[in-house]
Amino acid sequence: MTFPRELSYAMPPEWAEHARTLISWPIQASMCYPDEYEGVCGAYAETIQAISEFEPVTVIVNPSDLETVRARFAGNMRIECLAVEHNDAWLRDNGPTFVKNGKGDVAGINWKFNAWGGKYAPWDLDDQVAPRILDHFGKKRFDAPLVMEGGSFHVDGEGTLITTEECLLNPNRNPELSREQIEEYLRNYLGIDKVIWLRRGLSGDETDGHVDNVACFAAPGKVILQVCDDPQDENYAIAQDNLRTLREATDARGRRLEIVPIQQPPYREHEGNRLTLSYLNFYFVNGGIILPVFGGEAEETDRLAAQALQAAFPDREIRTVDGMGVIREGGNVHCTTQQMPV
Repeated sequence: MTFPRELSYAMPPEWAEHARTLISWPIQASMCYPDEYEGVCGAYAETIQAISEFEPVTVIVNPSDLETVRARFAGNMRIECLAVEHNDAWLRDNGPTFVKNGKGDVAGINWKFNAWGGKYAPWDLDDQVAPRILDHFGKKRFDAPLVMEGGSFHVDGEGTLITTEECLLNPNRNPELSREQIEEYLRNYLGIDKVIWLRRGLSGDETDGHVDNVACFAAPGKVILQVCDDPQDENYAIAQDNLRTLREATDARGRRLEIVPIQQPPYREHEGNRLTLSYLNFYFVNGGIILPVFGGEAEETDRLAAQALQAAFPDREIRTVDGMGVIREGGNVHCTTQQMPV
């Protein structure tokens, strides 16, 4: 077996230039709240249109929905539809992770997918989404022998990866692998040199603590962290622990990390379950950032989040979308998308 690292491939940071964004169209049968299908489709359409203001978008669509979805985006030359059968619409997690070598060749990692530890059957079609996308675009494919979701890690482009123990060490993913073995796979497939392990993700996150809800790199040596000021909120202890870890950490090049805090939105629930509201589930696009906002009592934290991101990225346009549109289904903008680098 030849690993991507041996061929000089590494994962670029999300802020590197994209060739396009990939996103899957929702499947009513797989939804937690199928009666809200039309509303969820509307929210996906809003996100797709927003992304298309900055770069091309390929929408992965079940063949039975192809003509309907094409008609919805008719006239927008930056949006194309690609027929690929899938069970669920979270392409960050069931799609390929793209890597690039020094010559500019782009390839894809095909992780094994088991629907977040076997939570949502069936997932057989989702496990084949990455190979079909890579075949369509003619990209070299590396099949990784471990269960992994793209929302469970971020990279800085200079050898450092950030993730959570709650997810990657969860026995419902790769129970046969040790922490050291998982790190070795990450090094060999993503071209990284160091893993920074946070302990937990957000309270109530059914992905078992995906890092893309709590922390991400803004640049090498710079991390954005969602924080909580209410000691009665379970996220307070989680954020404090993550803050300690990051303050004590160094990256792959030995740098101490600059930490940019973003205040979490106010607590909100649906049918008695906490919603995992997160501004960290934003998505980089060429020249911009797509930021989910939540409105209502979150209006002030919405404003502060946009302000903090604008200060961190003065050359990028902060484009907001309705973050309540899909959150009841368990994720947000970053969860739905996957970037293909140029």
